[in-house]
Amino acid sequence: MLMAIVEATPPGVAKSLSYARCSIKKYKYCYNLKLVCPKSCPHQCTVDCVSCKSICVGYKSSPPPQTPTHSPPSYSPTSPPTKTPTPPTASTPPPSPPPPTTTPPPSPPATTPTPPTTSTPPPSPPTSSPSPPPPSPTTPTPPTTSSPPPSIPSSPTPPSPTPPSPSPPPSTPSPTPPAATPPPSFPTPSPPISSSPPPTPKTVKCKNKKYPQCYNMEQVCPSSCPGGCEVDCVTCKPVCRCDRPGAVCQDPRFIGGDGITFYFHGKKDHDFCLLSDSNLHINAHFIGKRNQNMKRDFTWVQSIAILFDKHQLFIGAQKTATWKDSIDRLTLTFDNEPITLTEVEGARWQSTSSPSVFVNRLADTNSVMVEVEGSLRITAEVVPITKEDSRIHNYGITNEDSFAHLDLGFKFFTLSNEVSGVLGQTYRPDYVSRVNIGATMPVIGGDKNFETSNLFATDCAVARFGGSDGEASLESLELPSLSCASGIDGQGVVCKR
Repeated sequence: MLMAIVEATPPGVAKSLSYARCSIKKYKYCYNLKLVCPKSCPHQCTVDCVSCKSICVGYKSSPPPQTPTHSPPSYSPTSPPTKTPTPPTASTPPPSPPPPTTTPPPSPPATTPTPPTTSTPPPSPPTSSPSPPPPSPTTPTPPTTSSPPPSIPSSPTPPSPTPPSPSPPPSTPSPTPPAATPPPSFPTPSPPISSSPPPTPKTVKCKNKKYPQCYNMEQVCPSSCPGGCEVDCVTCKPVCRCDRPGAVCQDPRFIGGDGITFYFHGKKDHDFCLLSDSNLHINAHFIGKRNQNMKRDFTWVQSIAILFDKHQLFIGAQKTATWKDSIDRLTLTFDNEPITLTEVEGARWQSTSSPSVFVNRLADTNSVMVEVEGSLRITAEVVPITKEDSRIHNYGITNEDSFAHLDLGFKFFTLSNEVSGVLGQTYRPDYVSRVNIGATMPVIGGDKNFETSNLFATDCAVARFGGSDGEASLESLELPSLSCASGIDGQGVVCKR
């Protein structure tokens, strides 16, 4: 058994090994224990002493300013000379005009019908106003006389200054050569317009008040985190969601409580038991789309039901065709009563029952953290399948349905040694994973053991919940791709379809 583990390098471990150690003495079972860094770590890793696992650590990365985009317009100096007839003075190579490509000036000549107007060269004053890049034709000439700013482009007549009078004669001969240039002039201004600043990088904060030195401190997600990041409140550094225990990225996958990644493909429109313990039961409802080239469905978790004591908690994603981040698509109920939250980050709701149930908004819309006192904590976010996701994975998503679904993160505070379920079984101390770690897509079996008759039923074959009928019925099941695993600062898992 040991030899097999040594030969098959587990996923996420680099061949060229680097290590990290736990330096907190109070965690005796982990203190000073050398752990291998995952190969996906972009920089380095640290050890989460609570779970005794290595975790990738990212660094703050501020977006590189890209102001040099205006440099290309340097070509402008050449174009002004071509129109030298009227703006010889403008020929002075003031680098300022470059941003607005002077090529446009030829376009005015194209409108030879009004030679005076063609004298638009006077518009050179507009050089002061970079805002009208389209009318940049006038901008080429950097003459300080900005008195006739933008107005000049609109009406050539304003260039009443004496220069216009001499310009008319030359304008007639010059128009013909410029006529060819106008087309290029228009394309040139467009590049500057297209050069928009890069999107603002996503920022995250530590929301755990137990770490005052890091609480509410804004961190920038590293550029190497395409799936977003979270803050490790212990180290106060942003960590890629895909590089930490319990991460769920790319294809649907689980990272179990034992740290092993596995896939569980289910059936669309079916319900499955994710976890079942003596006083906690979690089911998930899957939506999906049939792939004609495969024998299974593409599936995602649309909603979950959490049963504890005599209470029921529901978290779901509403169906939506056109996705907008500003519209809240979360549905929350407690004991069949809707939970209403103001659409503002930090909004909070608390039950009047015991144990207490807390719901906090992590963003204005579509993201919440739910905690059942003394039992578990869940982070839930509603996300759509994007066109890019559909293109990469051949999902075949149409405009009729964006397949909005839940990205989930679980942390369990108390689990028994008999816990079961697709995810729950990986937290048993005697659990031995049956997946083929060496496979490209290690899939977990037992499809008939986890299906339930409905979202709030506890009748799966492996049910352990003592608050309802413990009879387990065998149903057919296949699980969707989901990912769950231990999280930092406590026992837990993260799941995503």
